[in-house]
Parts: sequence; structure tokens; C-alpha cells
Amino acid sequence: MPPRLRKLIGTVLIIILVIVYALVATTVASLTLGTSPWWVHMLYFFFSGLLWILPAMLIIKWMEKPARPKE
Repeated sequence: MPPRLRKLIGTVLIIILVIVYALVATTVASLTLGTSPWWVHMLYFFFSGLLWILPAMLIIKWMEKPARPKE
């Protein structure tokens, strides 16, 4: 796969990941954290704010693979 196409696909995947992840994280927070103390909210948003980085790193790693030489 050409690097330009891989980067385009990766960029679209990261945008979709961020949108879907934000919606899911917000929904989970609003359904489960309603009566929790402030420090539980802080921990949840801290960890959920960092958790999306793991799949994004995998996508970026895939995007940056060198192109295979044509045989």
C-alpha cells in the first residue's frame, strides 16, 4: 500500500476513533458518575483522557511503516 494512502486511511481512522471514544466516554461518565465524589470524576476523566492514546499509537505506528519495495 502506498504511504500516502496509508496516511490518509490512518488519519480518517484516528478522527473516527476520537469521535467515537469521546461519545462513549461521555456516555459512560454521565450514566455512572452522577452521584460520585469529585475525586472519582477526576480519576475517571484523567484515565479516560489518556486511554485513547493507546489505539491511536497503534494506528500511527501502522501509518509510519515503510513501503514495501516492489519486487
